[in-house]
Amino acid sequence: MNDTNIEHATSGRQTANTRKKRNSTAFLVFLSIWILLIGGGIFGAKLYTDRMQQEITADVEKQTAAQIAIMQKSYDERLTKLETSYKTEMTELKGKVDALNELLTFTKDNADTKTDNSNKLYTQLNEVKKQLDELKKSLDVLK
Repeated sequence: MNDTNIEHATSGRQTANTRKKRNSTAFLVFLSIWILLIGGGIFGAKLYTDRMQQEITADVEKQTAAQIAIMQKSYDERLTKLETSYKTEMTELKGKVDALNELLTFTKDNADTKTDNSNKLYTQLNEVKKQLDELKKSLDVLK
């Protein structure tokens, strides 16, 4: 009976060892499959986020380029309007300066004793010239 118990104990240990090996092997396979699934999920998520980031960046670049083009067009239009208005104003001021020069020459020739009027006209002429110079400087700054 002793031999039977020993055989039974030995075969029980072998069965237990075989079960432990199967359980540990199954657990390792299960664990490795889960690790592969998790790694694959992380890799897929990384690829997806990278692609989405590239698409969003491209869309933002397109929108920014369109807005810059619109702003550039608006700026060019405003600058053109300012240039034409300054040219018109400068032409008008030049006409006024020429008219004042003629008037000044006429009054100078006609009135030798009236130097006060002549001085006033020279003062007005100088003021108009100063304004004309300021407008020219403003136009140059805008260009």
